[in-house]
Amino acid sequence: MTNMIPAARTQLPETAPRPFAAMARLEGSIELDPHLRDLVSLRASQLNGCAFCIDMHWKDAIARGEDAHRLYMLDAWRESPFYSDREQAALDLCEAMTLIHAGHVPDDVWDRARAAFPGAELAQLVFQITAINAWNRLMITSRTEPGHYESRVREAA
Repeated sequence: MTNMIPAARTQLPETAPRPFAAMARLEGSIELDPHLRDLVSLRASQLNGCAFCIDMHWKDAIARGEDAHRLYMLDAWRESPFYSDREQAALDLCEAMTLIHAGHVPDDVWDRARAAFPGAELAQLVFQITAINAWNRLMITSRTEPGHYESRVREAA
């Protein structure tokens, strides 16, 4: 495979192509607003310390037209006035699922997310948060190097 991003330990697309492709198909099947997807993916990546995924999702969000101010304030979203109630509910659920060892997903967090995301949309959000956490673990473990990703996203016209 060409155009590989450097990874200190292993090139997962080459060493495990079928599971890697399955992960990509899983994420590709998730139907969620791209801006919300970027926010939760970036936030989970911050919490997990995944430098490659932070770099990737920052670049994709900017390419989609996200305001850099909202991205660099994401680490302090609770104290920032820049996120809608819906985005805050998603970020709260993202943090609870990402830091699941710290008390699982509390009922109040789930109830807030359920109120903001009706029906199947909540399930899509849960799968997105699950997928980014899996990707973070894969990229951290393989030591995929940040700084080489180039976004293929085109800003919405």
